[in-house]
Amino acid sequence: AGDGEKDALPHCNLQVYTYTCDVGKRENVYSIAERVRKEVGEVSVLVNNAGVVSGHHLLECPDELIERTMMVNCHAHFWTTKAFLPKMLEMNHGHIVTVASSLGLFSTAGVEDYCASKFGAVGFHESLSHELKAAEKDGIKTTLVCPYLVDTGMFRGCRIRKEIEPFLPPLKPEYCVKQAMRAILTDQPMICTPRLMYMVTFMKSILPFEAVVCMYRFLGADKCMYPFIAQRKQATNNNEAKNGI
Repeated sequence: AGDGEKDALPHCNLQVYTYTCDVGKRENVYSIAERVRKEVGEVSVLVNNAGVVSGHHLLECPDELIERTMMVNCHAHFWTTKAFLPKMLEMNHGHIVTVASSLGLFSTAGVEDYCASKFGAVGFHESLSHELKAAEKDGIKTTLVCPYLVDTGMFRGCRIRKEIEPFLPPLKPEYCVKQAMRAILTDQPMICTPRLMYMVTFMKSILPFEAVVCMYRFLGADKCMYPFIAQRKQATNNNEAKNGI
């Protein structure tokens, strides 16, 4: 303002509703979706963001954890979309956001279940986007969000080559949210953060597998999850010892 006062945001009486839902269980998703419709109204923006990781090598991972990873990270997208898409189609208005991962575009060792679930989420999102285009529902937008490692503690211990780390540090959650929101508000179909992830995806698409292996080894990305898995295993062992298991 001209008098030097700070611009103030207009006062808005916003209401926030929260619900507890196990997105891995379709009956729970459908029942909560019905409550949302009755108590809040129709949903025009759906953000699929729930994610879990087991943190075990394949042969050491309990079957139930593999199933949980797939149910939460991938299958849940089917249930939430089936719950809210019909009204979007009727109104030809809405936005579906899939928060996947760079590990849904290229993989690494030791997190087979996580990579499979994120590849599944990316495949689901892309196929759904094509279906909406084929149906000429141009009022319904889709945005695929594929961030690199985010500093939330979910993959604490994950390390790439130390010489490369300064150029590819874990991303701050606030930065990822800001980038994702910008993509959503501008109807951007896909956002990878940082931009270097586009290059890695492109290289993986055109190079022979052995060349990709060499690239991974140079970056230290081939075994980047091993320290994380070791930390998870140590934490589990310590917890079991503490509880006398």
